[in-house]
Amino acid sequence: QVQLVESGGGLVQPGGSLRLACTGSGNIDRNDVMDWWREVPGRQRELVAEIASGDITWYVDSVKGRFTVSRDNAEIKVYLQMNNVKLEDTAVYYCSLTRNLQTWWGQGTQVTVSS
Repeated sequence: QVQLVESGGGLVQPGGSLRLACTGSGNIDRNDVMDWWREVPGRQRELVAEIASGDITWYVDSVKGRFTVSRDNAEIKVYLQMNNVKLEDTAVYYCSLTRNLQTWWGQGTQVTVSS
């Protein structure tokens, strides 16, 4: 079984930085695909960043150059470093793990960008 817990959300001013962490427990392998998503009320959940086997990464265009996804296999953590945040980055951020067509989700952490 896999459990994921997000942390690090909060209130940040535009242009500021925040680092989200996703801590995993259970049967997690360094080759698992780990994703960061975000959701705003009334809109579909959006894939923001992904880190896959070999630490290959992918980002949605709106965060390229500002967000960085990384993983610490020793601590079974995946991070999302958010720099130069914008108002439109406000959302609940979720991490997920996908393996063999099965996906596990964390409970989410709120990020609010506001001056």
